[in-house]
Amino acid sequence: MQGRQRGGLVRGFVSVGLWTFLSRVSGFVRDILMAAWLGTGPVVEAFFVALSLPNMFRRFFAEGAFNTAFVPMFSRKLEGGEDPQKFAQDAFSGLAFVVAVFSAVAMIAMPGLVWLMAAGFAADERFDLAVEYGRITFPYILLISLASMISGVLNANGRFTAAAAAPVLLNLLFIAGLVLGRVLGWDLGLTLAWATPITGVAQLALVWWDAARNGWRLVPHRPRLTPDMKRLLTIALPAIFAGGVVQINLLVGRQVGSFFEGAIGWLNYSDRLYQLPLGVVGAAVAVVLLPELARRLRAGDESGGQSALSRATEFGMFLTLPAAFAIAVIAVPMVATLFQRGAFDAHDTAMTAQALVVYALGLPAFVLQKILQPLYFAREDTRTPFRYAVNSMVVNAAAAFGLMGVVGFLAAALGTTLAAWVMVTQLWWGTRGMGQSARFDARLRRTVPRILLSSALMAAALWFLRARLAADGEGDVAGLAILVFGGAAIYFALSFATGAISLAELRAYTRRRR
Repeated sequence: MQGRQRGGLVRGFVSVGLWTFLSRVSGFVRDILMAAWLGTGPVVEAFFVALSLPNMFRRFFAEGAFNTAFVPMFSRKLEGGEDPQKFAQDAFSGLAFVVAVFSAVAMIAMPGLVWLMAAGFAADERFDLAVEYGRITFPYILLISLASMISGVLNANGRFTAAAAAPVLLNLLFIAGLVLGRVLGWDLGLTLAWATPITGVAQLALVWWDAARNGWRLVPHRPRLTPDMKRLLTIALPAIFAGGVVQINLLVGRQVGSFFEGAIGWLNYSDRLYQLPLGVVGAAVAVVLLPELARRLRAGDESGGQSALSRATEFGMFLTLPAAFAIAVIAVPMVATLFQRGAFDAHDTAMTAQALVVYALGLPAFVLQKILQPLYFAREDTRTPFRYAVNSMVVNAAAAFGLMGVVGFLAAALGTTLAAWVMVTQLWWGTRGMGQSARFDARLRRTVPRILLSSALMAAALWFLRARLAADGEGDVAGLAILVFGGAAIYFALSFATGAISLAELRAYTRRRR
């Protein structure tokens, strides 16, 4: 039974992770074009702030409420033979109404929102650009919030492909818009702004089509405050606030960056690079783990819950720890190879690489958060993570604003990393009374030190390899490929040598069972 569970879980992780990887790669292509054609100038900084507004509030409404409250409730209805279709329809209608009203208000209040996001823009042209772009991009929040909720329905039914593929579609449309704008001489800032809601329509259409063909046809109707909706709101509100605290952490980083010319661009490009392993591993684990834990807890399967948690952690650390070590060593050649061309110069590379190293130090913590939070959400406990998130927010703000006079714009990245580790520590400490399903098993306790050792030895090998390659200059595609694939080969060899993983476990992970 546990073998089938482990195989199904990991196949889910791999499926979501593969599409997320494709999303990150296509996102890199988009960012490479933006860096080459716009650099870190006022247009791209204004667009980054404008795009971050709907994305920030999306996490309040969609990910904050529905990935944490809706999915466990919906999963229980699926398992319990209740009426999940009616519940999903009511939730869909309520979400559509609330976000539509909020979007209209936000578009009117856009100057205030831009100031709250980037007060450093107030003295120059970036402010007016960000307001204009923000009013164009903000309707994206309605489209992507509905898409996220439908994705929750699909994920709870074990269907991950369409939801995971939607961001790939987003990036492809952005790339098409950039290329068309460049060829036809359009204003690239406005082109990116108008492409944003168009990508939202495309993503919503994709997941709605997949849900409909699987029997889940969701159409907005007049919202109703049913007992289930009251229960959903009771669970969701603390989760929305917890998600809001996370977004305030990002807001702090934007504010610090806005006072340093070019810093929002540097922070954004470095964020994109460390988000590759975070998105591939963290998002995949979180998407698959939450409904799995909810089902196990409903069935009273404590050992199954423990196995799910431990295998998710093992999978996450096996890929995340070496990524963190490797990024810290090869940050400069990564940034130089991917972005240093056109309007993006060597100074931009140096600044972006510095931020990337700081973010890399927090990468394991960012993934562990996504693994530990479902332990609370599967139990419909959203208040505890909210309290922990508030504490982390205070740490982030104190570090970012307190250190900006000492380390400049890097204070934004440092605050984010410190806050992530504080959050993980609290989440781990808070699981003490949850029973066996919240405990790591003996296999994981044996494996993690070996993963850590393999990662450290791989980083040392990469350091020497980079020093040899640097003699011919950094920013070379072939050189970066040698570092990346060479590092991966060294890590896997070390993992087998130290016993972090075995061929039998690899076969168990990848073999399809009937």
